[in-house]
Amino acid sequence: MIEQWLRDKAVSTAQSLSDITRQTAGDGAISGYGMQNKVRRLIDLLRCAMYPNIYHDGIVRPEFVPSLVTGKLQEAAALLYEMCSNVMVATCQEAQKGGVECDCCREKADTVTCAFMNSLCDIAEVLNTDIIAAYEGDPAARSAEEILLAYPAFEALSIFRLAHRLYELGVPLIPRMMTEQAHSRTGIDIHPGATIGRYFFIDHGTGVVIGETCIIGERVKLYQGVTLGAKSFTLDGDGNPVKGVHRHPRVGNNVVIYAGATILGGDTYIGDDSVIGGSVWLTHSVPAGSRIYNK
Repeated sequence: MIEQWLRDKAVSTAQSLSDITRQTAGDGAISGYGMQNKVRRLIDLLRCAMYPNIYHDGIVRPEFVPSLVTGKLQEAAALLYEMCSNVMVATCQEAQKGGVECDCCREKADTVTCAFMNSLCDIAEVLNTDIIAAYEGDPAARSAEEILLAYPAFEALSIFRLAHRLYELGVPLIPRMMTEQAHSRTGIDIHPGATIGRYFFIDHGTGVVIGETCIIGERVKLYQGVTLGAKSFTLDGDGNPVKGVHRHPRVGNNVVIYAGATILGGDTYIGDDSVIGGSVWLTHSVPAGSRIYNK
């Protein structure tokens, strides 16, 4: 039977399968470039460039650090340019109409890549504040190295902060793939569109969800299972969710949100210096200095 299927049915099944999947996935103009593996490689290169003695495969003597980091940055920039070019051409309406690659996509990819690479020092400085927040916020933390190597929060945050910059620069698809890789590794789901201030820490982390339009201030601490999500979706005339509207909470500075709390809605604001207790369900704003607990 299998010999007959291989001989007679494989070709026709392949054609039928392609016809079905093309309805939603197109012709694979993006996925055909092996994007998932390239995203993993980009993350590894960038984190290794920022923390070479933490994420490089071997021990790096101090005199060799500059050349190692330079090589990682050069490889990351070339890879990012290739990826940006591919996704921009694949999602470009002009290119799709004309059936050819449009030069402006390549030029935009060049501009975006340079802007992103020039942002790495700023991103690294913010990540250093996250390391401090983790060390100061967890009595179990013994060193910065432990946080870098063992804490899922830093794994997720380091990838998020890189992805967020690409999101700001208008890069399609790649930022979301980056944060979803962090999600799969850590159980922490942060959309790259979220805005998160300095000195941010997630303790334990599993099950945390931070939505696309969420805005979080400085020195905020979350525990596992916290959701900062949307309460409802604005629908268009055809009943489809409207994209790009603010629908997630805003969190002020110096806020602590304990395990399992759910805070929903684009109009919901948590004032500075507030504490939200475990398993609280909150869909309205609270003023600065609030203490919200379940009875």
